[in-house]
Amino acid sequence: MDSPTPVRPTYTDEQISVWLRGLLTLAWADDDFDAAEQSLIRFFLTEHELTQEEADQSFKSVSMDELRSSFGQSPRCAENFLRTAVMVALADGIYTSTEDAILEQFCQTLNTGAEILENLRLTLCDRHPETQDLQPHPELHLNVLHPVRSWLDHTEIHDPKVARFLCKMIPAQCPFERDIKLFGNKVVHIPPLCKLNPLYEQLVGIRFRALSYLADEYGEDVTPYC
Repeated sequence: MDSPTPVRPTYTDEQISVWLRGLLTLAWADDDFDAAEQSLIRFFLTEHELTQEEADQSFKSVSMDELRSSFGQSPRCAENFLRTAVMVALADGIYTSTEDAILEQFCQTLNTGAEILENLRLTLCDRHPETQDLQPHPELHLNVLHPVRSWLDHTEIHDPKVARFLCKMIPAQCPFERDIKLFGNKVVHIPPLCKLNPLYEQLVGIRFRALSYLADEYGEDVTPYC
């Protein structure tokens, strides 16, 4: 006998607002508002039809009480939120101690994901006392990544606002490798993002699911995200 199809979760407007503010809290952890993050600001204003005063309030970092109230009673929703939060932290290919600290707060508040976060630290990063940044740790065996990959591959998309956010946040394609030159001399070589980020395939996968959700469930034209 076939197992019954799980009931899709439904979210209130308040939950989605908290969800997106949680993702914005991570996206802005480095205090560097690049073009992609400025685009997210415009997206957030448009999606919620906010006045500037309402926007100023909405752009405040999400509180742990808000997260607990919105997702604390639903482990499935809490895990799905955390999966998208990890994706946002990894989207630029650089995982920092600031992002790690925020994710740890999220995990502790929602009482889930702590083991995955420990695995993520060991696999992707190495602490450097001088900067406290977390840098790629390529010598670790890639099998250590398997639990993280499997966990991220179970990300579910059930809301168009979250889907649009992810489509804007995750790059449409792997950025090209390039050389940084000073006075005609190469000073550093930057490999493609997909070479730096061992979870790049999971990023691509969730972006594809978000695009498919918008196209199939809502009939949206997704070419602006491609």
